[in-house]
Amino acid sequence: MPRAVYVLAIGIFAMVTSEFAVAGLMPQMADGLGVSIPQIGYLITAFAVAMALGGPVLTVALLKTPPKTALMVLFAVFLAGNVLAAVATGYTVMLVARVISGMASQAFFGVAITLCVQLTRPEVRGRAIAAAMTGLMLGTLLGLPLATFVGDHLGWRAAFWTVSALTVAAAVCTVPGVPRTPRAEDGGDFRTELGVFRARRLWLALATSTLIIGATFSAFSYFNPVLTEVTGFDEGAVPLLLVAYGAATVAGNHVVGRLADRHTVRVLLCGLGLNAVFLAGFALVAHLPVPAVVCVMGIGLVGVTMNPAMVTRVQRAGNARPLVNTVHSSFITLGVIIGSSAGGLAIDAFGLRAPLWLGAALALAGIATLLPDLRRPAPAAPDPVAPRPRTGGTDADRPEVCPVSASRPAE
Repeated sequence: MPRAVYVLAIGIFAMVTSEFAVAGLMPQMADGLGVSIPQIGYLITAFAVAMALGGPVLTVALLKTPPKTALMVLFAVFLAGNVLAAVATGYTVMLVARVISGMASQAFFGVAITLCVQLTRPEVRGRAIAAAMTGLMLGTLLGLPLATFVGDHLGWRAAFWTVSALTVAAAVCTVPGVPRTPRAEDGGDFRTELGVFRARRLWLALATSTLIIGATFSAFSYFNPVLTEVTGFDEGAVPLLLVAYGAATVAGNHVVGRLADRHTVRVLLCGLGLNAVFLAGFALVAHLPVPAVVCVMGIGLVGVTMNPAMVTRVQRAGNARPLVNTVHSSFITLGVIIGSSAGGLAIDAFGLRAPLWLGAALALAGIATLLPDLRRPAPAAPDPVAPRPRTGGTDADRPEVCPVSASRPAE
């Protein structure tokens, strides 16, 4: 596996840590900025909306920029957003800071995934994406606790300075760790990039990803109240359970990454089916501690861990260039918004078990979007990657770059 893939994971870890930071610092930030906790909650929504809508816009602005240069520009924008958050003197400034950070974060995901494809052979691209997505899983496992720990002991501003330091460290690692690759010869033109979205199969793949993440986050967003008020765990036990959940996502991500290339649709089908079972099971046994924990771990194993297979399917339905990857990330973010907001409405109407049933229903809907690909194999996508990167080394040192799926169909 090219070293660059793991360097990209460091950058993704910094982005995800910033995304989750506000959730762990809400009381401190409310006091420091002189606003209510619900207003701080809107900062989370603003970050997500900026990711979903602003990320593709920023990606379009960088279409003609070589990938490594685009990464460095995005690091600079993301750093500016987090520094602005650290020195924010009022709520409006903080809101602007979170919008800037959200846009840069989403665009970074798109460019990073594109680079993973450029730097690896077709038969290992699922594993490469999974390795880069380790930054996402570790952000879930360690990023939120890190930001919360720093904020509790040094103040909430220190948490954003910490994210800024992580960003600088990731950028410094990127300079020697990621080779320069030319922009794809058939990419860069906005109309050309936009034309791929006429494919119905691509929209089905995007819908599947939205439903997978929506199903997972309809439950994940409310793990704390369900585990404490329904299952009966003490508040102090919940962080440990969330760490166990995060560990399950790391393990699941590794397994899915190894299967995503050869068995893309089957992996998604099994993941959605199992997630529906675990979500419905959690709803049924939420009052029993041991079965409830088993279901939580199961959701961790087969929920967000579908990312490598989701990315592979989207790239085969469209292409692996930055705009498609960034728009895909926006649909994933849309899943987070749908799952968390609809889950909250379900709780208001039907109680704390309702978002678990909602998640199971969304997972079943996700299976429906896979049916066309189950009836016939997906066609091979055109070569979406650039020629071999110019690393300055010998041919033996350079990663082989091949068409994404010239050697095999999706299934």
